[in-house]
Amino acid sequence: MKRLFAALGIAVGFGSVPTSAARLAAQGPDTTNTIDRIVAVVGNKPIMASQLSERFYLELGGRKPPTDPKIQKQMYNGVLNSLIDEELVIQEAQRDTAIKVTDEEVTQSVDEIYKNVRGRYATEAQFRAQLDSTGFQTIEEWRSYTTEQQRRKFLYDRFWQRLAQEKKTKDVPPTDAEVREYFDQNKGSFRPRSEGVSFKQIVVAPHPSAEAKKVALALADSILTELRKGADFATTAKRFSMDPGTKDQGGSLNWIRRGQGYDPAFEAAAFSLKPGQISDPVESSFGYHLIQVERTQPAEVQVRHILIMPVIDSVNADSAKKTAEMIFLAVKKGASFDSLQRIYHDKLEEREVEQIPLDRLVQQAPAYGDALRDVKDGELAPLFKLDAPDPNRSKWAVLLLTKRIPAGDIRFEDVQDQIRNQLRTVLGRQKYIAKLRQSNFVEIRGV
Repeated sequence: MKRLFAALGIAVGFGSVPTSAARLAAQGPDTTNTIDRIVAVVGNKPIMASQLSERFYLELGGRKPPTDPKIQKQMYNGVLNSLIDEELVIQEAQRDTAIKVTDEEVTQSVDEIYKNVRGRYATEAQFRAQLDSTGFQTIEEWRSYTTEQQRRKFLYDRFWQRLAQEKKTKDVPPTDAEVREYFDQNKGSFRPRSEGVSFKQIVVAPHPSAEAKKVALALADSILTELRKGADFATTAKRFSMDPGTKDQGGSLNWIRRGQGYDPAFEAAAFSLKPGQISDPVESSFGYHLIQVERTQPAEVQVRHILIMPVIDSVNADSAKKTAEMIFLAVKKGASFDSLQRIYHDKLEEREVEQIPLDRLVQQAPAYGDALRDVKDGELAPLFKLDAPDPNRSKWAVLLLTKRIPAGDIRFEDVQDQIRNQLRTVLGRQKYIAKLRQSNFVEIRGV
């Protein structure tokens, strides 16, 4: 049943499925049972067999379920316990008056999901047909369901954020045996390993001239003057901002947290402002930002920004290309890759990538696929260009392939670090959830 929601890009994992979906997902491990039934009760909230089946197939990720009934039942029990744990957390979050989720932010989140999903289909008719095929009769039914799921997701995430901030939970490092046990018990949930690559890169970006930066800063200052005279920030962002990803939304970045990858100067400014305040121009690798904080809560701020980018002309673009060519030749002649990377690499780009599936890399950035096609371990890829909508802002990549990983069955060594990192947080949360299970009514009726 993964297709039921994955086809529309919905992240399922919280709450029950709508009636039309429940009909399709009603079977649990006993496929002769076509009537939905209660498999567990948390507080006064039932968990239905349809929810369990939906989550089970979602976690399979499109793969066939195991044929061994014992393994399949073990997997169903694991999924059921996950649903119980999530419901305990949701109910606890709903009781915590310090955790707020507003209708506005939920609606905005659903609107963004709808926009992304709708954009995958060329016509309204195609979209409607896909919607119907996945079990939703109307867009309103889909929006109602997705709204509830997003609200629960916000509650779930903010509950753990609050506990972490108050230091009521902490990660618990797993033992080697626990990591191995998790892998052995969940082999069926890991996708087969596709061909992968590991590499280092030096990405060279064009830089604006000092005069262009001066002009951009002057424009940012003039906009700031009007904002502080009372101009509406969102309207001004729609008019002047050069960030294509947020311009149409009035510069909204919604809620951001520390450590999400924002430029350090941007992050420092955003978290220093009080609601309603607007920053002075903040310089980042992109240009100059005017930042307004709308609301704050523990560990998060809701912000808008206006980005003014300095002009980059053909002279700047040509300079970047020549620099990349110089670096490429220097590495060919034996110069230290790491030393050149420290000097020239664009900080916005990854310095090193470990074991990324090649098909995923190509999907995200096709230029990498062409460059890596015939490259062997330890070799430089041909110098290649990372195209941007504005050709003058295109970057150049010098890439050293460190390892090519052949396709095959997933191995423990492929995922042990990933499992270890995930289990640190999971085990810490499990300790807290164990207390919730003791203090709340939980009845398991079985899969």
